[in-house]
Amino acid sequence: MAQASPGPLAAWRGHWPEYLIEGWALGSFMLSASVFTVLLESPALPIRGLVPDPFVRRAIVGIAMGLTAVALIHSPWGRRSGAHMNPAVTLSFVRLGLVRPVDGLFYGLSQVVGGTLGVIVGYLLTAGALARPEANWVATVPGSGGALLAFALEFAMALTVMLVVLRLSNSPGLRGLTGCAAGLMVALFITFEAPHSGMSINPARSLASALPSEIWTAFWIYLLAPPLGMLAAAEIHRLLSGGDLRHCAKLVHDVATRCIHCGYTPAAAAASTLCTANGAGRRFHV
Repeated sequence: MAQASPGPLAAWRGHWPEYLIEGWALGSFMLSASVFTVLLESPALPIRGLVPDPFVRRAIVGIAMGLTAVALIHSPWGRRSGAHMNPAVTLSFVRLGLVRPVDGLFYGLSQVVGGTLGVIVGYLLTAGALARPEANWVATVPGSGGALLAFALEFAMALTVMLVVLRLSNSPGLRGLTGCAAGLMVALFITFEAPHSGMSINPARSLASALPSEIWTAFWIYLLAPPLGMLAAAEIHRLLSGGDLRHCAKLVHDVATRCIHCGYTPAAAAASTLCTANGAGRRFHV
């Protein structure tokens, strides 16, 4: 469980590396999404002609983004911050008492700023091709099924992702699969669901595209559905666990980096691979 919450200034002074890492992580994800979308969809580039089937192109983008997510989650920096990359994920951990509210606030702000910068850099690196209709700033907008279907799908995907993450990270024998499972779901959802809702499940990700593009079509979906879905997953997880939460708020926890959420420090654990998981004294094996 998260320790007592410090004030905003003290939190920033002590935890700014983790906050900046969260911005870097979502920014890198959005940059990757921008570049791969342009590479696969731009008619000025050869790949679209070589791969004429839009489903296959979307599957390639899905695989690329799934691998990007896994690489970021398992990177040294991702291991340090926990690689949430999503304010809805962070909010769910706050609800479970595994992240301090002040850390959750700075995580969310950093994710929005980092994601937006990632899209802007993608626009510059693609010489403006990201803004063309075929890439459309990688904006998330409802498909032909309409806003209600998009909302339902975003809610369902968010619930599924968060519930899988929580169940795996709460199981010592399966904990190491959490990052790969998250990446697999990203790949599958992009491949099969993106035409219906744009596949966001992340308010910061949608906002990162909307701010520079000014594409706000049914933005309420992407602001509300992912947090509601993931908070629902947190409640289901709490019920299934009977309140016995045996995990930290990191998607990948190791013994090489500190944890601002559960209080683990490598120096304090030099003779042990255990870190405190909550204030009641349970132990979280990393």
